[in-house]
Amino acid sequence: MDELAVRRAARPGAAAELEARTMRKVTLRLVPFLMLCYFIAYLDRVNIGFAGATMRADLDLSATAFGGAAGIFFLAYFFFEVPSNLALNTFGARRWIARIMLSWGIISGAQAFVVGEWSFNFVRALLGVAEAGFFPGIIFYLTLWFPTAYRARIVGWFMFAIPISTVIGAPLSGLILGMEGIAGLHGWQWMFLIEALPAVLMSGVVLYYLTDRPREARWLAADEREWLQQRLDRERAQRESILDLSWLKAMLDYRVIALGLVYMGCNIPQYGLSFFLPQIVKAFGVSDISAGFITAVPYLVGAIGMILWGAHSDKTGERTWHAVIAFGFMIVGLGGAAFVADPTLKMLLLCVAGFGFFAVLPVFWTLPTAFLSGAGAAAGIAAVNSIGNLGGYFGPQAFGLLRDQTGSDVVGLMFLAGSAAIGMLIVIVLAYNSAISRNLATRAAA
Repeated sequence: MDELAVRRAARPGAAAELEARTMRKVTLRLVPFLMLCYFIAYLDRVNIGFAGATMRADLDLSATAFGGAAGIFFLAYFFFEVPSNLALNTFGARRWIARIMLSWGIISGAQAFVVGEWSFNFVRALLGVAEAGFFPGIIFYLTLWFPTAYRARIVGWFMFAIPISTVIGAPLSGLILGMEGIAGLHGWQWMFLIEALPAVLMSGVVLYYLTDRPREARWLAADEREWLQQRLDRERAQRESILDLSWLKAMLDYRVIALGLVYMGCNIPQYGLSFFLPQIVKAFGVSDISAGFITAVPYLVGAIGMILWGAHSDKTGERTWHAVIAFGFMIVGLGGAAFVADPTLKMLLLCVAGFGFFAVLPVFWTLPTAFLSGAGAAAGIAAVNSIGNLGGYFGPQAFGLLRDQTGSDVVGLMFLAGSAAIGMLIVIVLAYNSAISRNLATRAAA
């Protein structure tokens, strides 16, 4: 550290000022950019739901076949998640995330050319392979830049891209679906092609813009780089003094497996509903564009809940009951919507569920990062995400099957609510100790 930096550090309150200045720079540099990347990723992942009604008719797909193809993405994702995240730890986030975005953009656009159930399943599986590692890679990347005390709110802002991708993407996709017949293509084909392009373009930007670790950040002053790297190194040392897991041990740790099941309890309801919500809304008798705007409403509520709930969890330092209460909103909203026919009341209850879907996410992702670090964190976070994302496979498939078998959404919505209830119970049984994170942060800051 140079002489000027030493004098600054010696002044009363200088440490707090240095922390605030550094974290403000890091947040403004990384979070909006990563949000944009995830916005693109999530829209490419779920835009199949917006295409569902017209695509099923054009390709003669049943609800079961459509749900299975939508969900097979997550089955492929499951098998390639951990290897991809270990590769990110080896090659660096900048290069690996750029590779992921380029490959998934190309394959996402290829969905425009499927001709039936088999080709649809094949391309969706390839998309899962291509995108594997992106989300847990970003979560791991955030642990390389943000100390423990900041993580719930930062993850909340990053994952804000999920509901916003639907708030913006639903009406946008509705408008693109109106391009039916242009150049001999269906509207859903145009949607896949147009919405895949940003991922391909952003892959080049990622290579230029991202920095792998704080010590390499030339956009931070020397004292800022040194403070942040030392703070993170101290937290990592404190964490590893309590529990130092290799990547293999992390994957097999009972808490990692349990948290994977909790995350499945988040994803079965979220994806099970998201792939079919546009079709549920369309059944109200509205146009494609109106259905897009109505579909966006629960996600707008969820976006607000995600930011407020994550910030409140950081402020109080409490994690378990914040997660449990969010699961409670899911259960009440989905369970209530199952037995209500009135469109307005059904959407109101789905807004309650939407709050729960997204409020739980920033709180949940503080749980594995509280005891994992290094290669163990890369593998453990990927394992949690891999197990949890099987919910993205089972949710849409089960919902579609139940819809075909019963002719309604009642049993399907109850199934989604029951999955959330199981996730909530596992969180309670795990009895996460928030004092661990508080102690790590306090000791590292000292």
